[in-house]
Amino acid sequence: MSERASLHIKGRVLVGPEDVREQMWVVDGRLTYERPPVAPGATEPTTLNGWVLPGLVDAHCHVGLDAHGPVDDSTSEKQALTDREAGALLLRDAGSPSDTRWIDHRDDLPRIIRAGRHIARTRRYIRNYAHEIEPGDLAAYVRREARRGDGWVKIVGDWIDREEGDLTACWPRWAIEEAIEAAHQEGARVTAHCFAEDSLRDLVEAGIDCVEHATGLTEETVPLFAERGVAIVPTLVNIATFPALADGGEQKFPRWSAHMRQLHARRYETVRAAWDAGIPVFTGTDAGGSLAHGLVGQEVAELVRAGIPARDALAAATWTARDWLGRAGLTEGAPADFVVYDTDPRADVRVLDTPRHVVLRGRVVR
Repeated sequence: MSERASLHIKGRVLVGPEDVREQMWVVDGRLTYERPPVAPGATEPTTLNGWVLPGLVDAHCHVGLDAHGPVDDSTSEKQALTDREAGALLLRDAGSPSDTRWIDHRDDLPRIIRAGRHIARTRRYIRNYAHEIEPGDLAAYVRREARRGDGWVKIVGDWIDREEGDLTACWPRWAIEEAIEAAHQEGARVTAHCFAEDSLRDLVEAGIDCVEHATGLTEETVPLFAERGVAIVPTLVNIATFPALADGGEQKFPRWSAHMRQLHARRYETVRAAWDAGIPVFTGTDAGGSLAHGLVGQEVAELVRAGIPARDALAAATWTARDWLGRAGLTEGAPADFVVYDTDPRADVRVLDTPRHVVLRGRVVR
């Protein structure tokens, strides 16, 4: 190896939950566990000490979006930097109307896996967020966003129906089947926003790959998700806002408000039941709509409160999340994207909120 090491990491490198190394080096922006040669008189690499994790994964956020719709590049940059400061170095952008491809050319910003723009039923989602279409156009729009994204497409599976006064499914079964088949033909996976119960069986039986929020899981649908291997991203830091949303809609939509409170009340039980059944669970914050970025550590802590063991909650934001998204962790030759902590995050996930160092593309950015 001819290049000189720029960093030397000492302490505990958590390649996996049980695979712990004592040293690691960064050479030309990549990781190695083989000590690189040091030329006579060469400057020694900078040494970082502590407990090391792969860059954290926020598998549901929105760079380029706020509560009112698309934002300018300066705001998008601040969002990405906030995630970086929290150690979230791999983001799955679960729907954004903004073109953020310019971020890919910035070595100082997290890596983004995009799902294109949300696809919703007409007048059945937040204004200025989504393509709002009818069922006959769903497959065509899914193909379009599959080609625009990075291997993912996001549809809105349910939302409030003002005539019904409650959450209802947005799409007929035939439209979902056509759309998911179209996405898979394009080599993309499909995820769906789903708060309630009604849409879940059709989505899973039609071949969906993931469901966001999934607060509507029941004793009937949990085994179906587990059998099909459909992942969920619970976004518990977002579900915490349900009571306030319910209060705001109480007068106009009392059935919807009551439903939202019920979903919130059983949120931890729902997530624990999913995990117990073997459903893949990953961390996501839903940042970028009404929530701030940089909350991935809080989301891991929420999974622990739901009853998921700390090491598994940690894996949902690191090792297994990166495998699921097809990105390397702390393996030989991988890009040097990692976070250093003062204490063992497996013992107490709250340390995730206070990283000592953040290293992105081999450069210490915090």
